[in-house]
Amino acid sequence: MQCSNNMLLCGLTDIQKAVSKQGIRSDMNYYAYEMAHAFMSPVRFGVQALRQTLGWPLNPVAYTTAGKNMIAACEVFENITRRYGKPEFGIKSVQLAGLKVSIEEEIVLSKPFCNLVHFKRDETVTGKRYDPKVLIVAPMSGHYATLLRGTVEAMLPEHDVYITDWADARNVPLAAGLFDFDDFVDYLIDFMRFIGTNTHVIAVCQPAVPALVATALMASRNEPCQPASIVLMGGPIDTRRNPTKVNDLAAEKSLAWFENNVISTVPFPHAGFMRPVYPGFMQLTGFMTMNLERHMNAHVDLFNNLVKGDCDSVKQHQTFYEEYLSVMDLTAEFYLQTVKTVFQDHLLPDRKLLHRDELVDCAAIEKTALMTVEGERDDICGLGQTEAAHDLCVGIATDEKVHYVQSGVGHYGVFNGTRWRTEIQPRIREFIRTINYKRLTGGQTTKIPRPYRALTDKPDIAPDWRSKANGALHEVNGKHPPSAAGE
Repeated sequence: MQCSNNMLLCGLTDIQKAVSKQGIRSDMNYYAYEMAHAFMSPVRFGVQALRQTLGWPLNPVAYTTAGKNMIAACEVFENITRRYGKPEFGIKSVQLAGLKVSIEEEIVLSKPFCNLVHFKRDETVTGKRYDPKVLIVAPMSGHYATLLRGTVEAMLPEHDVYITDWADARNVPLAAGLFDFDDFVDYLIDFMRFIGTNTHVIAVCQPAVPALVATALMASRNEPCQPASIVLMGGPIDTRRNPTKVNDLAAEKSLAWFENNVISTVPFPHAGFMRPVYPGFMQLTGFMTMNLERHMNAHVDLFNNLVKGDCDSVKQHQTFYEEYLSVMDLTAEFYLQTVKTVFQDHLLPDRKLLHRDELVDCAAIEKTALMTVEGERDDICGLGQTEAAHDLCVGIATDEKVHYVQSGVGHYGVFNGTRWRTEIQPRIREFIRTINYKRLTGGQTTKIPRPYRALTDKPDIAPDWRSKANGALHEVNGKHPPSAAGE
């Protein structure tokens, strides 16, 4: 059955009515969360004063074992209880050809729910460069775009980088209107048109689906600003392949369950007062409970490192959690439509997705090269889910389709960390520059090798997502090959 955008919007209108009538308990969670922060403010102030008093250099207690333990306990308490605001990218400069090049962060296009940010390099140092234009589509899944700081830093020296900086829904007034999955796709199309021709798109995690949809729509309309290439990293194209706990939860629960249990309205005095949202603190709770023991141990280690005076370990911990604990709200309509479209109905892989009554046909993509990247240990987006894009994009030439599985990394490691910088990013760089040169030369035959051939002596071997540990086939995936998933 086909599902139209109008039906989804009607359903979301009913959702908002249901939330206002039946979602009192869910709303109260948000108010209780805000109230808890308000009550903790004076306590945190007192603990901060105690820490500064104990840590005063002329206070002899600061040099005793008991004093060090009390100071460490105060700092851990502050870190756990304080509210983390939106971080900054903080990229002031990069090294380019041995030169230190300053970076200016500028908003080149502003919309109610997103800003298009351009990282402008100082041309007085580098001169005029004609590096490939790259649009990094940050996930709108609870964290800010600054989560991709490492991704941006790695791409900046040799690319002209743009990124989508999504707004916190609780700070967007109701007067700005709704923002759903279809609006997300429209935003991406507008951004690609703004940047211009020969743009390369990198979609990380959740936006892999809307990025592929936007590319398919532009291809169907034969628009001149179709992206030259699209790189999908750890995205849920087909969540029926090797499903994870996150996928199972979305499939097991009805949409009504999500409506009644996770949707709240923004409390006063935020600018988005009364806007129905999926609160960021709920998303963060879900992430942390998946690896609760690891997070608890990390804070125990923080306490011990503070006592020992291991400043490097303390700084590393704080840098990670400053970003990880900074969360934003999502609009209810976007969250619910994504759950239904991507995780429950699987409309894109079944070739039934409609965007404002226009059928999304990935087979129409012919001028955009495709690369997919997955993490071997990804517990959020299982192996094979992103690779499914290749079975949908049958119009792309074989030599312009690349799939890569990075061994030894989880979801976060696909776009951040050592493996990203040393193994994944060089492959993406080679892929982008290969396609960029091919487009600029009018598609003439070149001697440039395929990305993985240029970087390894033998082809990468991707783990088979169809196989379980015992050698049996997954119940759904074993019944048919990926190409028949939509039949």
